[in-house]
Amino acid sequence: MTRDIRTVDDVMTMLDGLFSDGADRWTDEGAAWWDGFYADRSKPVPFFVPKPDENLAGHVQNGRLKPGRVLELGCGPGRNALYLASQGFEVDGVDLSPAALDWARERARETGAEARFHLGDIFGPVLADQEPFDLIYDSGCFHHLPPHRRISYLALLDRLLAPGGHFALTCFASGGMGCELPDADLYRDRSLHGGLAYTDDSLRTVFCEYEEVELRLMRAQTPESPYFGEDFLWTGLFRRSTLTA
Repeated sequence: MTRDIRTVDDVMTMLDGLFSDGADRWTDEGAAWWDGFYADRSKPVPFFVPKPDENLAGHVQNGRLKPGRVLELGCGPGRNALYLASQGFEVDGVDLSPAALDWARERARETGAEARFHLGDIFGPVLADQEPFDLIYDSGCFHHLPPHRRISYLALLDRLLAPGGHFALTCFASGGMGCELPDADLYRDRSLHGGLAYTDDSLRTVFCEYEEVELRLMRAQTPESPYFGEDFLWTGLFRRSTLTA
């Protein structure tokens, strides 16, 4: 018999454990799954291309996002992190997968762009000592989190996003891609079914404490485009108030 839950972190860990082996892709236990995913770089995976998200590039080019300190959550092989570094941003990227970060560092050497890449769970100690960032970017991490980890995610933003800073993400759009089951059913099934779909209203509810700058579907890009874009994804840009509690 165990009766050792004392903290919110204990509850989160317990809920993580309700999912089946192999379904956990958001903690250190999921690293092996992601390593297998990135093992074959020739796979026709849309986001394996060395191109930044079209929404991110647009915000940089129109001046909405100005050079500063950036944290990318779930940076994968570094396509967005290295783009931002090439535009004068000071970039830290974090990912669970050693294989993904090896690829990111290879790309950094090839392009000459400089970014710091960190291995670990975004809710673990890897980000514990970081100072606040001007921009937190997430391209495809959020929709792989179970419902209870939205609480952890919002706490991370609260801790690491500077006053007046921006938070931006891309995630599965309802009707385009992703699981649309109610939250409770995910625990009954012990699976996220490949990632969660969101509506625009659900994203506004989750991130209601932030000012919405833009929320739209990503614009699909042609193979010749210098940018990545798939219209089954939402793109959102939010701003934190300059006032602190």
